[in-house]
Amino acid sequence: MQMCVQITIYDQENFQGKRMEFTAFCKNIMECGMDNIRSLKVENGAWVGYEHSSFGGQQFVLERGDYPRWDSWSGSNAYHVERMMSFRPICCANHKDSKITVFEKENFMGRQWEMCDDYPSLQAMGWCNNEIGSTQVQSGAWVCYQFPGYRGHQYIMECDRQGGEYKNFREWGPHAQTNQVQSIRRIQH
Repeated sequence: MQMCVQITIYDQENFQGKRMEFTAFCKNIMECGMDNIRSLKVENGAWVGYEHSSFGGQQFVLERGDYPRWDSWSGSNAYHVERMMSFRPICCANHKDSKITVFEKENFMGRQWEMCDDYPSLQAMGWCNNEIGSTQVQSGAWVCYQFPGYRGHQYIMECDRQGGEYKNFREWGPHAQTNQVQSIRRIQH
C-alpha cells in the first residue's frame, strides 16, 4: 500500500547519520531524538518545514525530491536559516487545479487578480505594487515569495487552512512582518 505522504529526515548533511521516516506532522524533532534536520528526502506529497518547533518561524516549501543540506530548502542565503525543527504535510496541493485571488488591500478590498499559474514577477505581469493586502485560495496550495524569482521569505497559502482566506499578512504565518510579495507559484504534489 502506497503512503499518501512521506518524508525521510537525517541529522547529518548528504543523507547521513540518524534517519527517520514520517507520514504525518512532527511538531518538534527534538522529541524524536534529533537536535536539527540537516538533510531530507520528500518521497511523496508536499510538505512545509519550519525553522522552530510547533510550526513557528520561517516556512520552507518541500516538494518531492532530495534536499542534501539547509540551503537546498531555504532558497535564500540572505537569511541564512540553517534550522528546521518541525514540519507538516500540505494537504490540498494540486499543481494542475490551483486558483488564488490576491487583493490590493486587507479584508479582500481594492483591486483583485485571480491567478491559476506561476508568476516569477508580479510586477512584470501587471501588478503595480510590491504588496498584497489579502488572499483567497479557492483551490490548491500556493507559496508567495517576498522577492521576484521565487526568493526571500516564503508564505504558504492553502485552501484548507482558515477556509483559504487570509484577511491580512499577519495570517500568513507567525514570522510574517510585511505584506511584500513579488512572486507566487503553485505547490506541486
